[in-house]
Amino acid sequence: MRFMGLDYGTKRIGVAISDTGCTMAHPLEVIEVKGDGSSMSRIKEIASSYGITHVVVGLPYNMDGSIGDIARQVMKWSEELEAFLGLPIVLWDERLTSFEAEGMMIDFNVKARKRRQVIDKIAAGIMLKSYLDSLGQ
Repeated sequence: MRFMGLDYGTKRIGVAISDTGCTMAHPLEVIEVKGDGSSMSRIKEIASSYGITHVVVGLPYNMDGSIGDIARQVMKWSEELEAFLGLPIVLWDERLTSFEAEGMMIDFNVKARKRRQVIDKIAAGIMLKSYLDSLGQ
């Protein structure tokens, strides 16, 4: 079994993958969203090349736990992605993952320009690790 974590955004999608033991999450890449379906095709390429069996998509709940417009958009996109990939998709709470990723990079003195380039894949890794940790409990 191997998992892929996705931090969906309207401009970029952060991608992370698990190790084959499903204990670690590795930030992999950031996919630019162009609106032409190429982002889904790239996700499918990654899934195929890494032997992904399950996909975890971060669901951006509101801070009070409610589902807002952005979360509904992610849910709709996830349904389309599931049909396109033919792999099971799990939605997982991603609240504050981008904030946590930003904080980590500031702590490591990563320049703002570089942070913008990698924050989405770091957030995907944090979200995926949270999901993997829940499997072991």
